Amino acid sequence: MASDPGLLRLMAGLRIVAAIGLTLAVLALLGTDVTHMVAGAMAAMVSTFAIREKNLRGQAITLAWGFPVALAAVALGALLHSKVIAGDLFFIALIFGAVYFRRFGDRGTALGLMGFQVYFVSLFVNATPDQLPVLAGTLAVAFACSAVARFALVPETPQRVLGRLRGAFRARLAQLVTAQTRLLDAAPEDLDDVLDDLRHHTSRLHETALMIQGRLEDGAGDAATASLIQRRIADAEISAERLGMLLLNARSAERADTLTLHLPHAPAPAAGKLLLPDAEDESTATLRRDLGALHLMVSRPADANRGTAVAQIRNRLLGYRDEERMPPGATLAVQDVFRGIGEAARAVMGLRIALDGPQDESDDSPATTRSREELEAEDMSITGTVELAGTEKESDEGEDEDDRSGLDRPTTRAAFQVAVGSALAIVGGEFLSSQRWYWAVLTCWVVFLNTASTGEIVIKGYRRVLGTILGVLAGVLLAGAVGNHTWLAFVLVLLCVFAAFFTAPLSYALMSFFVTAMLGLLYTLLNTYSLDVLVLRIEETALGAACGIIAAMLVLPVRTDRRTDELLATVLERLGDVVAGAVEQLSGGPAADLLDRARDLDTALDDLRASTKPLTHAIAPQRERRQTVRYLVALLETSAYHARSLAATAELVPYSKHVAADPRLGRAARRIAHNIDVLVAQVNDEDTTGTVESGASIAAMLETDGLGVPAANTVTFRVLRHLQRLDEGISGLARPLGVPVGQRT
Repeated sequence: MASDPGLLRLMAGLRIVAAIGLTLAVLALLGTDVTHMVAGAMAAMVSTFAIREKNLRGQAITLAWGFPVALAAVALGALLHSKVIAGDLFFIALIFGAVYFRRFGDRGTALGLMGFQVYFVSLFVNATPDQLPVLAGTLAVAFACSAVARFALVPETPQRVLGRLRGAFRARLAQLVTAQTRLLDAAPEDLDDVLDDLRHHTSRLHETALMIQGRLEDGAGDAATASLIQRRIADAEISAERLGMLLLNARSAERADTLTLHLPHAPAPAAGKLLLPDAEDESTATLRRDLGALHLMVSRPADANRGTAVAQIRNRLLGYRDEERMPPGATLAVQDVFRGIGEAARAVMGLRIALDGPQDESDDSPATTRSREELEAEDMSITGTVELAGTEKESDEGEDEDDRSGLDRPTTRAAFQVAVGSALAIVGGEFLSSQRWYWAVLTCWVVFLNTASTGEIVIKGYRRVLGTILGVLAGVLLAGAVGNHTWLAFVLVLLCVFAAFFTAPLSYALMSFFVTAMLGLLYTLLNTYSLDVLVLRIEETALGAACGIIAAMLVLPVRTDRRTDELLATVLERLGDVVAGAVEQLSGGPAADLLDRARDLDTALDDLRASTKPLTHAIAPQRERRQTVRYLVALLETSAYHARSLAATAELVPYSKHVAADPRLGRAARRIAHNIDVLVAQVNDEDTTGTVESGASIAAMLETDGLGVPAANTVTFRVLRHLQRLDEGISGLARPLGVPVGQRT
């Protein structure tokens, strides 16, 4: 559950293997020869993996449209078999169209992919016009078997996927609590490794929360349920991340920076007296026990989460939300941890109620009853604001659509790049082999899939070549082991296919390895296997990758710096939207759907993180630049965490009896809004004369204005702390972005 959220990779691999296996079985019963069985298997594979739509109706429509597209592609491939120049020109036009049609979303992408891949299949099996009737029948069998595998053998519904993603979230939340317990007990010399593990599990939990967000619209059933789940997932994620920060702070000699929890390989703060081996006391033992109890609350199945003992554990943890229930003798930092455990327990209980329905209330303590009342009030508020949120989404519909046109549109630019790169690959591939030049074209095609900048294409090409080299070595061993055992070869092909698609989201190099190993087996089946063929595969792959990189650099290039700057500006704008909306609501303004804004911020930050991978990859030449990019992304992740926390708190204001609006907060956030505007203008090259304001802390600004500082442990105090960390994070971005910092007068 935790390693494969929603079992998405497992189900994708099983679905593709089922489609291929069923196709092979049907074709074998029909007495089809091995060559056409290979063609059918490849067609079944592409007709299954190309479809990415989430709802069943959309999948069925795309699959139905895919068959005539595939039929046209294989027919043209066979008819142009002997016409070299015409065939090459058509192949280039097909590649251009397949990439261009990505602008029409998942369906356009799927149909373009099917057209290209089936044309490639016709080249792979040397299709000729007299074979067309058999090939058409083979395609019909392949598409029919793909439909059976998708809708009957390995069925998948949005509701089922969402249910498994919820389970994955709880599993990863339990793993995070385990990592936090290890942080509690870690010796000083092991603290850096434990902290890296904590960062890893925090990131994995956030990844799952984003995956759930992407499935709510189709899988939740109605808007109210979707909003409720979204709220409870956000609460659990925020409270768990906050608990980790409080634990780190409690065992540090001085107050730990939130950035430490997001910057990879950042050194752990110096350990303080608390939690060292010789500093064991009653509060530390109690803390360890209660972290174990929190883990039990998270990981215990819903049907086993009943009984007096479980209720007592829940009541004890929720009691830490009351000041009088703090363990005696605990320091202020440790008291914060206990409060964090109480808030995490409340979030877990809310998550349980949202996902599993009402819980047994017979053994509730007063603290638990209060928490239930708060959750019920929030649930009512969520139901009441669903209509408003729906109106906002309708009015905002289309805002995120790409309004660029002509050559500035990403799909158009990529289509020209792939077409030019493929033309180069065809010419170069013909010099290497007049029979298998299409391997170079295939590599040129795939390095442009899911990439948006030159740097991403370079990294993907490098991984493709590395995986191919290792796959050739594996192919040699497998081909020798299989010999003339046809069905053993087909079984190994299925295993390689499953492994390729199971590992694809994790490592493109691994996927390339398994695909190349599979090709060695296919050549064995077609009686065309030789070591020279596999060596040629490496040469054609390297050529195709080089042609793709050259085209990306010379034809309408998108430099990695430009791509990251665009996404950085988007992240900063989204951050400003979340902070402005949260502060307005915390100051007494109207209710708004802040968690949706927060998730838009998270999505933009995830895109930015992906776009910076070429800059932080081990082969990137500039080490100092790698460190700067990691620091900048970590600052943004830290700021996003504080913005999410503000949004979650602000959504309680209009309906909660315990969280009141405070008009002073509007004054506190003006400097943050100004600094974000300055950074956005700098990144977009709109105004490079602005200065980021720095100076007194936000709390001190309020005190100077005669407004006073709220008491510790109040909601306003926590909000101010988040605003202060946001202010520090935004100011910290000025240095890596080259923006001057000035003192506020």
